[in-house]
Amino acid sequence: MILPVGDSPNPRGIAWVNWTLIVLNVAVFLSLWPLAFRPADPRDPDFERYVHALVEDGRVRVADVPRLVRRVSAYDLFTYRHGFRPAHPSLLAALTGMFLHGGWAHLLGNMLFLWIYGDNVEARLGRLGYLLAYLGTGLAAAGGDLLLRHGSDIPAVGASGAISGVLGLYFLWFPLNRVRLWVWLFPFFADVIELPARFVLAMYLLVDNLLPVLLTGGKAGGVAYGAHIGGFVAGLALAWLLDRHWLHRPEVARTRPPDVPAAATLPRAFREALSAGRLEEAAAMLFDLPRQVTRQGLGPWEKIRLGDALAAAGHPRAALAAYQRALADHPRGPGRARAHLGAARVLMDRLGFPTAAYQHLYQALEEDPDPAEEAEARELLGKLAHRTRSVPRRLPRSD
Repeated sequence: MILPVGDSPNPRGIAWVNWTLIVLNVAVFLSLWPLAFRPADPRDPDFERYVHALVEDGRVRVADVPRLVRRVSAYDLFTYRHGFRPAHPSLLAALTGMFLHGGWAHLLGNMLFLWIYGDNVEARLGRLGYLLAYLGTGLAAAGGDLLLRHGSDIPAVGASGAISGVLGLYFLWFPLNRVRLWVWLFPFFADVIELPARFVLAMYLLVDNLLPVLLTGGKAGGVAYGAHIGGFVAGLALAWLLDRHWLHRPEVARTRPPDVPAAATLPRAFREALSAGRLEEAAAMLFDLPRQVTRQGLGPWEKIRLGDALAAAGHPRAALAAYQRALADHPRGPGRARAHLGAARVLMDRLGFPTAAYQHLYQALEEDPDPAEEAEARELLGKLAHRTRSVPRRLPRSD
């Protein structure tokens, strides 16, 4: 048995929207669960439709229908009416289906994943942004279910599609976090181990979802694989789009750059503007000119120096964008450790995102930093330990 039991680092404070979603899911389940012990009314028109859907989907043999008829509960019919059925898709059913669950194990498993991964994503997006992302990726998950189970009248219920969207966001934004897994291989091994978050989530996507779809067409076990895959892909896409928006629209007042026809003339103009303290003009050269021009015309150190100047001038978001442009435009070579450290300091000290800063600190230590850079990274990690609830056990260069 392998069960996730936590992750690190975690932001301090209460993730209000995440906890509200957990409470709401549990409350809806508890309020409806008594229906599971009440027999369904055979005269209900949905009774026959539900039984027919199970037979058509191959989940019940015709010979077993009499036994099924005796076991259908009022809760079964409730989920049939309000779950998402690809044969009769609706946005309302996609929304209500997110808050229905098939049983205790289904509910508790989903809430465990939401509790582990949701707080970091909420801290990154903010409360309203997180709520909109949760609901939006949940609706996208219904679209994935529709594609994979087109024409099926079996309802899909559960928060797992929306939670998969949260996992997709987490996958892109917190790849270097560590997930704690309780591993029990009776009778040989029982312990809690830490693995990289990106590895754990990749296994969730590949082993738990894509592989079953390839082997069975997604029709085995009553699991909405299409919803899981659709939600995860939607979360990835949303994180990617937000990152692009962040890189291309940093929050700093900018004047239009001078006409720079060639990359060869850009470094001199950029350095002159930066030396003269014309930060808006220098920022415009980096952010408003075509990427192919700035990638060739400005080296990593020019972008890092602009980030340092913008941070000192009180423009943390623009400074972060400058550091990130240095990293994105120059995936190898000098300056990467310094760019990661600049991004980490802005995220931790100016923007209040310590768990996002951890991603850059980890990578700075993996970039073979010089002694001064390594000392700065260790100093920031010490501060991070006081601003988060936990830090991973293992860090680069810790041996």
